[in-house]
Amino acid sequence: SYSVPIPGHSSMEALTPRNVDEVFHDYEQRRKGLITALTSEVDRFYAECDPDKENLCLYGNHDGSWEVALPAEEVPPELPEPALGINFARDGMQKKDWLSLVAVHSDAWLMAVAFYFGAKFDKYERDRLFKLVNGLPTVYEVLSGKATKKKGGTSGGGESRKRKAEGAAGGGGGESLPPPPSFHSSEPVSKPSDGRIFAPKENIMTLQGCQVELFWPDDELWYPAAIVQVNQRGRIADVVYPDGSKEKLELDDVIPDGHLNVVKSSA
Repeated sequence: SYSVPIPGHSSMEALTPRNVDEVFHDYEQRRKGLITALTSEVDRFYAECDPDKENLCLYGNHDGSWEVALPAEEVPPELPEPALGINFARDGMQKKDWLSLVAVHSDAWLMAVAFYFGAKFDKYERDRLFKLVNGLPTVYEVLSGKATKKKGGTSGGGESRKRKAEGAAGGGGGESLPPPPSFHSSEPVSKPSDGRIFAPKENIMTLQGCQVELFWPDDELWYPAAIVQVNQRGRIADVVYPDGSKEKLELDDVIPDGHLNVVKSSA
């Protein structure tokens, strides 16, 4: 592990992202700060980007705050730097277009920081990190209003707890998966059916071929599904629902919270 100061943060507190979840949490917090700067606190952000000042950058911080500051003096810097000199273009563009440009550059910076932290991850961890990041609307999508709220609830843990929606319309991207078993039910229920809640200590490979129910916190319902494949290293399951929609399910999103009920084990 390694310790990295937060750029532009007055306290210079350190963070040590050791795994995918910690890197994603850092991404979420920095993204939160950037969105705040470009939406609810946009007037203050606009005022701080004075074209008469030196080259300024917009930083999203690990604690969810934001600030406009000079770039790091170290060469090379401890972390990738955001776009330099955003203040110089402020008065030469329409305000809406300028904010959109800052948003796009902010998205690029967020990705750079996340994958800087993830440079030592293997391909499965990088894939999982990208899936988590891609489950959230970009800063630009939020600013432009293009972000759409997808069904498949979130629960206390924030916007990363999205399920089923990614594959619901398109049928899952044309992957060839084993045929699912017959479903025990086609309708969601308010309480889990007879079965057992899958425990974190259990072997996830035993889920392959099982009929399960997945709890969606926003709906407060348990949805029937079948797990047709499990990637043990990535801890990702290929899930099929009775309506034919498919999903790549992050098992660590549901198992620790007791949101996976095994109704029928594989033969």
